Amino acid sequence: MKNKLFLLYISVFSTLLLTPVLGQESYDILIQGGRVVDGTGTPWYNADVAVNGDRIVAIGDLATASAETVIDATGLIVAPGFIDPHTHALRGIFDVPNAESALLQGVTTLTEGNDGSSPFPIDEHYRSIQLRQISPNWAVFVGQGTIRNSVIGPEDREATPAEMEQMKQMVREAMEQGALGISTGLFYVPGSFTSTEEVIELTKVAAEYGGIYISHMRNEAFALLDSVNETIRIGEEANIPVQMTHHKVIGVQNWGASVDSLRLVDEARARGVDITIDQYPYTASQTSINALIPQWAQEGGREQLLSRIMSQETRPTIKNEVVNLILYDRGGGDPKNVFISRNSWDPEMAGKNLAELTEEAELEPTPENAADVVFDIIRGGGATAVYHAIGPEDVDRIMQHPATAIGSDGPVGIFGEGAPHPRQYGTFARVLGHFVRERGIITLEEAVKKMSSQTARRLNIHDRGLITNGYFADIAVFDADEIIDKATFEDPHQYAVGMKYVLVNGEIVVEEGQHTGRRPGRILHGPGYTGN
Repeated sequence: MKNKLFLLYISVFSTLLLTPVLGQESYDILIQGGRVVDGTGTPWYNADVAVNGDRIVAIGDLATASAETVIDATGLIVAPGFIDPHTHALRGIFDVPNAESALLQGVTTLTEGNDGSSPFPIDEHYRSIQLRQISPNWAVFVGQGTIRNSVIGPEDREATPAEMEQMKQMVREAMEQGALGISTGLFYVPGSFTSTEEVIELTKVAAEYGGIYISHMRNEAFALLDSVNETIRIGEEANIPVQMTHHKVIGVQNWGASVDSLRLVDEARARGVDITIDQYPYTASQTSINALIPQWAQEGGREQLLSRIMSQETRPTIKNEVVNLILYDRGGGDPKNVFISRNSWDPEMAGKNLAELTEEAELEPTPENAADVVFDIIRGGGATAVYHAIGPEDVDRIMQHPATAIGSDGPVGIFGEGAPHPRQYGTFARVLGHFVRERGIITLEEAVKKMSSQTARRLNIHDRGLITNGYFADIAVFDADEIIDKATFEDPHQYAVGMKYVLVNGEIVVEEGQHTGRRPGRILHGPGYTGN
């Protein structure tokens, strides 16, 4: 008995000797004097945060501690680095590996492969990212549209059993190579040609590996509620967590429909469907000019689309549908609401709206004449456009929903190129500045949670998204009174302001509001990763 007591005494005494006294340790980085908003949604508290290597190792009163680098965060917010669940950052990341447009907002992790379009094979893509060396962390989904296009092409038909098995095998391969899950773009060709049943069967494969299903739904305008129900059904029947991505309500006559879409989400969650949402905080979307073209007309690819546009038999039918999409869908009721953001074959077109382009063609800016201009743009080589057609009250309502996270849906900004949607420079700063500070739509703690832990949990990203001991030191330090987006639709190439310091994996990548040039970003593999 005495021996046991002696051993217990020695064990406790040794533990006390080996346990550092809080505040008397030496650290690599010490963030002192800040208000910690830890990502849980609970109220902020005053604390110092210490980092050794790539991890957070102490939180509390560290006034007597020393560190190689001390960051004075007095009067500033110390939060987890933000995680963007929906980007198209493949456009820009190899040109701008520092990703200033993201890091200067506090975004430390980017995800690619959204809207059904992704790199493939996944492992080859990850190797190319590692070779490039980038500042933020990086993860991808596998795109259902990419898989279907490689097996079936842009054809409007059901998959054969053999094709179905081939596509399933591609999903298995992607999940084992580290995809977060599977994405769909059921609004886009060839996703639009895919039956719900086919999506369910592919999604079941991702579910086997612990992945999620993230979807740009079939329709976000007149058929919004049908699309929400389809998304819920896919999650329910595939038994997989679902993210209804960039949720919005398009078309003036549809504004207010988020009341019902959110009710459907709540009802689904009440019966056990694990469905969540993300959104960007703007009343305009951005996508291809082909969003104004009916999907049936795009079957078979570009050459067949051009043939139909030029055909006297099919052109009038397509034109009527384009006019309807301008009036009641993405066009927001008027050609002036559609702005060209990028045009590789005619860069001078960037920043002009369809009404202006129609007038330049010496035509009245009617929807009918604008439809002909759309055809001319497609014949020339296509373009990307910004569409002002989203209900502002719906944006507020969706943001306030507890299941909603924040995502940009934007690429990495290439400064000065084109006239892009400002979301790539401003999404996260806009939420903190405009929606939190200026309007009080949500609280600061809610906003940080929606940008960090909520997304980390949804994407199965472990040890990130919180300020807590043992987690990776992805940290954003910002001035809550200053942070704001500067990018506008008229002048989009402006970085956000107010982000003072950003750490990625324990390295300072933003210091005093300037990028340091460091590139410590890592690949974040999905739950099915085998390491092969």
